[in-house]
Amino acid sequence: MTDFLIIGGGIAGISAAARLSHLGLVTVLEAEANLAHHASGRSAALYEPYYGLQPVVDLSLASEAHFRALPNLLTPRGMMILGKSDETAIMAREVETFNLAPISVEEARQIVPILNPDIVKHAAMAMHAWDIDTDLLIQTFAREARSNGAQIVTNARVSHITRAASGWQVTAAGQTHEAAMIVNAGGAWADQIARMAGTAPLGIQPMRRSMARIPAPGGHDLSKWPMMFGVGETWYAKPDAGALIVSPAEEHAAEPHDAWADDMVLAEGLARYEEMVTEPVTRLITSWAGLRSFSPDRVLVIGRDTVQPDFFWLAGQGGYGFQTSAAASQLAADLIGGRPSDLSAACITALSPARFG
Repeated sequence: MTDFLIIGGGIAGISAAARLSHLGLVTVLEAEANLAHHASGRSAALYEPYYGLQPVVDLSLASEAHFRALPNLLTPRGMMILGKSDETAIMAREVETFNLAPISVEEARQIVPILNPDIVKHAAMAMHAWDIDTDLLIQTFAREARSNGAQIVTNARVSHITRAASGWQVTAAGQTHEAAMIVNAGGAWADQIARMAGTAPLGIQPMRRSMARIPAPGGHDLSKWPMMFGVGETWYAKPDAGALIVSPAEEHAAEPHDAWADDMVLAEGLARYEEMVTEPVTRLITSWAGLRSFSPDRVLVIGRDTVQPDFFWLAGQGGYGFQTSAAASQLAADLIGGRPSDLSAACITALSPARFG
């Protein structure tokens, strides 16, 4: 018998396991052979605290102190937004939203010399964006959970959930686990988990996003380049281990599955990136895709189910899972433990599943 059975071993589930391990016995069930196999393992791994709607920003900002306390978790990256001549209005909105400083195209080219001055007519920059060592964060949370007696079970895909006198019986990989509370951190599968438990789904929608790794353009040293976005997030590019990750930044609705990149969508995104630079894409090193799962209002869902209060939602992380993980998991533990939260009442209400009732 476990106090908290967490379904899902991505960043949401593992961070919750660390927090809840201080309140009782925790078991994590992860369907795959390794933690963070799906969306968490395919993240762009950027901490940009002003990315997302206000409740997301609140969680991201509230996570920063935890991240700063972990040595080497964050390293400077910066972000740059680039626009064409006809994108003045949306550029102005994003400069304000992301707290950026406009810079000249020539200044932008001094930072990223491959930018095409014939096409790039607007640029803005900020240094309040950092690379996240996602593996370090996952392993730090997992180590904390295990040190408090948590059991993390991989290759444990949930196949059946039933009510029991003590709470719940959850069957995974032929083994039945009894738990007083279920924490639904199932990512793309969150609504499926809810249906298994006899709970109404919330409309969590997985959205595919594709990525490609390409060689360093023109053989440049990319280590100091920022993460770059096409205005309106029509593409992005991020240095990674001497190469460049480029994404079409698409959001295509998908059923929960082990996602892969769509070649046509990837080609279209690479073409949008190529238009803005002087170096063509000559080959791909590799490509992949992940599913970013959003609630109907694109804000995380954190709280007890309105009908079954021993079923707790920790879902809808979208593209914000890592950068909100410290505060989101702390809020989950505070709500479950009946403790006051440092987050505002308005933020907690905006995150609650009750908003869909």
